[in-house]
Amino acid sequence: MKKTFLLFGFLAVVTMAFAQAPSYYYTSAEGLTGEPLKRALHNIIKGHFTITYGEIWNAFWSTDNKGDGVVWDMYSDRPGGTPPYTFELGMDQCGNYNGEGDCYNREHSWPQSWFNDQTTPRTDLHHIFATDGHVNWRRSNYPYGEVRSASWTSLNGSKLGSCKTPGYEKVVFEPIDEYKGDFARALMYMSVRYYLEDSSWGSSDMTNKSVILPWAINMLLRWNDQDPVSQKEIDRNNVIYSDYQRNRNPFVDHPEYARMIWDPEWSVDEYNTSAELQSDQIIVYDLCGRKLLQTNIINEEEEIASLKNKLQQGCYFLQILSGNRVLANKKMLVN
Repeated sequence: MKKTFLLFGFLAVVTMAFAQAPSYYYTSAEGLTGEPLKRALHNIIKGHFTITYGEIWNAFWSTDNKGDGVVWDMYSDRPGGTPPYTFELGMDQCGNYNGEGDCYNREHSWPQSWFNDQTTPRTDLHHIFATDGHVNWRRSNYPYGEVRSASWTSLNGSKLGSCKTPGYEKVVFEPIDEYKGDFARALMYMSVRYYLEDSSWGSSDMTNKSVILPWAINMLLRWNDQDPVSQKEIDRNNVIYSDYQRNRNPFVDHPEYARMIWDPEWSVDEYNTSAELQSDQIIVYDLCGRKLLQTNIINEEEEIASLKNKLQQGCYFLQILSGNRVLANKKMLVN
């Protein structure tokens, strides 16, 4: 009995280690910013294992399962409240539908028309989610954006209407605030995963092949900052990596990569060289991008020393802020 227990314990540890990113996974991206970082991340995550389009339904059991076989639908869920309806995995697949709550289908957050229905991105789970069929139809292939005047609103508050995001004024689809970061990181993944592999892709009002247009990337950077990585995303990233594709969404593991690539004002040395900006907070993340600690800064060296005393041995990331602005991202090793 003892041997059996030890074996199961060993297998559990191995499974957890396999699900998470190996310590070396992002080594080739260290110290890079801008286009070189984008290229390095592309080389890390490209060439993933692909599944068939039909197999996506089965994948949802582990990628979009809220528990007890209930679909985690970001177009109908109400975090902290009661959703207007729920779907059962495997039971409520679309099919035909007449309105909200009839069935769920396979939502490509980066619409298929934008990549001309190419096979590999068509089944890439990192941007495909289980969502209400009718709401998915309403979203169509409109860009994500921030709605000024809604022409239609879903039962959980997602909106369709004219855009108020600076740089764009046409029709957009706006998910609720609690999931904006999820969709932002999914789209940024697509832009990096298919970087230089997009010669046959189409374009849209949000994209030029795999490149996200300036008005949209500025908005997605805000969404990435305002809606931090959730445990839902971490679990989803891990299972796609371990059970299906053998690649990861870097922006779930390292949300700071977003500004390191697309924010021209971001600089690893900015905190040390900018006299006019005073740091006021430090946030500590683990290697999976989970926020562990947050503290106000009085004396930076003393605060970092205090944080180290609260952490177990390992490698961590520090984000140093001034207000809502990220001044620096640093590594911290706790011995």
